[in-house]
Amino acid sequence: MAGMHSVCCPGKNQHTSQWQQLEDSIMDPITVAQADKIIQSQIGNYGTEEVGYDSALGRILAENIVCDRDLPPFNRATVDGITIDFNAYAEGVRSFKIKAVQAAGEPPVPISAKDECIEIMTGAALDHSVNTVIRYEDIDIVNGTATIKNIEIIKGQQIHLQGRDKKRGDQIANADCIITPALLGLLAAVGKTNVLVKKVPRIKIITTGDEMIEAEKAPTPYQLRRSNGIVIKSVLEKHHVTADVAHLADDAELIKKELARCLNDYDVLLMSGGVSMGKFDYVPRVLNALGVEALFYKVLQRPGKPFWFGSYKRQKPVFAFPGNPVSVFMCLHRYFIPWLNASLGITDRPQYAVLQTDIRFAPALQYFVQVQLRSNTDGRLMATVHDTNGSGDFSHLTDTDAFMELPLDQHEFKQGTCYRIWNY
Repeated sequence: MAGMHSVCCPGKNQHTSQWQQLEDSIMDPITVAQADKIIQSQIGNYGTEEVGYDSALGRILAENIVCDRDLPPFNRATVDGITIDFNAYAEGVRSFKIKAVQAAGEPPVPISAKDECIEIMTGAALDHSVNTVIRYEDIDIVNGTATIKNIEIIKGQQIHLQGRDKKRGDQIANADCIITPALLGLLAAVGKTNVLVKKVPRIKIITTGDEMIEAEKAPTPYQLRRSNGIVIKSVLEKHHVTADVAHLADDAELIKKELARCLNDYDVLLMSGGVSMGKFDYVPRVLNALGVEALFYKVLQRPGKPFWFGSYKRQKPVFAFPGNPVSVFMCLHRYFIPWLNASLGITDRPQYAVLQTDIRFAPALQYFVQVQLRSNTDGRLMATVHDTNGSGDFSHLTDTDAFMELPLDQHEFKQGTCYRIWNY
């Protein structure tokens, strides 16, 4: 397709043979594995930026994080009670005069005699003169004296020692990891209030179709409410990526004008609709006219066979998905999210599940079946197939958890066999 830049944008009442000529010039349908390889060859790098740690959840860390001091930074009590010098206990002392009460955050208070103790709260720092903490439950306090009950005491008990978790300068997080709530806690603990993260690509979502109206409006008997745009946007937000959304009518010149602007202003285009062989499916023709190189058109899969993928100036990928909702949903999770993760340096961690029923699928296509997942008592992930009414039936997506990818070279898939899944 490279170099084919002639405009082919007939109006609704003008259908020429140019579309068929364009179709003939594009390579034959390819396999899922081939499509995946081509898409992964187009991964990008969008640089880094510094953000406040309180807005970094879900972002990809772009630097190694080290401790600015020991964790914990002092010997700290792990229970409420008293703290003593164990040597006194070893010598037979069982009653200790309470010298002071110390709360967490206060400077540590020393003892000056073996038969003294400090009444101490959880999290408070221990002075070097004490080395053992005893719970309130294990003592009796009368008139300012704490007496240990008839229990065994171990030296150093109930103390979280300084540096036990990490030492100053130790690395606590590696670049390329996802910033989770737990990591946010560590960032706060080491004073890393600004953190370097990977930039995400600027993404524009474009849906097409005259028959699609706003969700807020009442459709005629032959119209549909738009859903693909909000679905794609929501999936991206689940992955902590924001995107702009637009819907275009089936007007070739309008589509061309908007795509020309978006190719200039955004890093990635995610499109839905207008990629099949209908008279008003203008998207491939317009992309060709704008100089977007087609890398493949049509994949041997169900759902989502009429999937178009290309690259603008070899640096801006364009994903043009079919308009059917299930096709969009599957292609988004099977192709775009892996591309996004690879571009951000996130390691692929494949998941697999065990098929619970026999399936027979005759067409020479790679089948992505909707499944509901559950774990059995052995800890194995089991997949139950949900029958649907094709790629336009998205009502069952709320009843299922993943697509199970079935191999292209098979027609029968037996209960008990294991296949890869793509979680929603």
